[in-house]
Amino acid sequence: MKTSTMMTSAMPSAPVGKAWEEVSASFDRFCLAAGIETLGAMMEADAEVACGPRHSRSEDRRGHRWGRAQGKIGFHAGKVVIERPRVRGLNGKELPLASWEQAVDEDWLGQWAMNLMLINVSTRKFRRAVRLPEGDVPAPAGSGVSKSAAQEWMASDLSKLDLLVIPIDGIHMVEDLILVAAIGVDAQGDKHPLGLIEGATENAATVQALIDNLVERGVDPAVPRLFIIDGAKALSKAIRRTFGGAAAIQRCQVHKARNIMERLPKSLHASVRRVLRQAWELDHADKAEKLIRNLAQRLERDWSGVSGSILEGIEEILTVTRLGLPKELRRSLACTNIIENAMGTVRRVCRNVKRWRSAAMAMRWTAAAMQEAAKGFRRLKAHKQLPTLRAALEAHRNKNSPHGVIARQAAAA
Repeated sequence: MKTSTMMTSAMPSAPVGKAWEEVSASFDRFCLAAGIETLGAMMEADAEVACGPRHSRSEDRRGHRWGRAQGKIGFHAGKVVIERPRVRGLNGKELPLASWEQAVDEDWLGQWAMNLMLINVSTRKFRRAVRLPEGDVPAPAGSGVSKSAAQEWMASDLSKLDLLVIPIDGIHMVEDLILVAAIGVDAQGDKHPLGLIEGATENAATVQALIDNLVERGVDPAVPRLFIIDGAKALSKAIRRTFGGAAAIQRCQVHKARNIMERLPKSLHASVRRVLRQAWELDHADKAEKLIRNLAQRLERDWSGVSGSILEGIEEILTVTRLGLPKELRRSLACTNIIENAMGTVRRVCRNVKRWRSAAMAMRWTAAAMQEAAKGFRRLKAHKQLPTLRAALEAHRNKNSPHGVIARQAAAA
């Protein structure tokens, strides 16, 4: 009783007088009602600024009242209907109300829905996750899951990024749908999601479409860079087609070792893994290659298929060693962990999607997941050694250019 008396005596007259009727039912409802009343008062004030007081004929008025209309604004994870005044200018065109425009632009609904998706609330349980009111959860522009957001990201300018390393990898969404993504590492060691493309398989055409998109957006093919791939021949083919036959390509040593182990009996795993680890740690590429070839030769008699697999792509497996990079930098750039970590976020965000309606839907969700992953990107561990990589890439390009090849042939003769 005492509380009721205090509330009655403290009850304001406007603009939140009606909101007090809701406070006993729910504080959320009180906030909603108070907000609606306050916004209504603000819009009336905006209308009076434009038109002057009602029934007045002020000479400095910019327009006149033109009835009322209903509109929707986001609240929690739903939408509420609010009645607003309409104002038309003296030229017949509708004048915007500043308070209404600001309320509509404050996209709490989109942020709420986006956050639910990124923390793995099932797409079928959005309605149960909301509070007031129980409403729709659209994908507004800029949220990352809208068509416009994905298109804007895929069209963003990359020319200002001083990229030294570009890991490329694919992720299987469902049968006959794979997405190929690229992440860039700049000269300071910072990582940037670059692009994404969809395809039925991870073939050369799919990868080429991604590379063409990167080039169109400002990635200069004339600048030497290190590309890191999982070993797919389609990736190497597309990279060399665009960036030249002498492009520096590093095949993931982790993928290579895993593929070898999967084809060997467990009794050989320890010894083979030990040899591969020794080869990866050597500072001289020729010695590392000799060690790997000796391993393949030992396996030739009983495991000829695995022996051939070990030697396949041996040049690209040891690229970071041939470039003469420091050991710490080699470890960071010898595998696709840079992009695998981002793909882990993609899998986590997308795992609650029960059915992909189209490739476009998968693209939007994956684009949003990659941008979410970018929030947690850390600078490359060996970023202080990146100037060494730039110098090594320049030397590699000069050595393998037509003039460099001719000079080497002349010296050999």
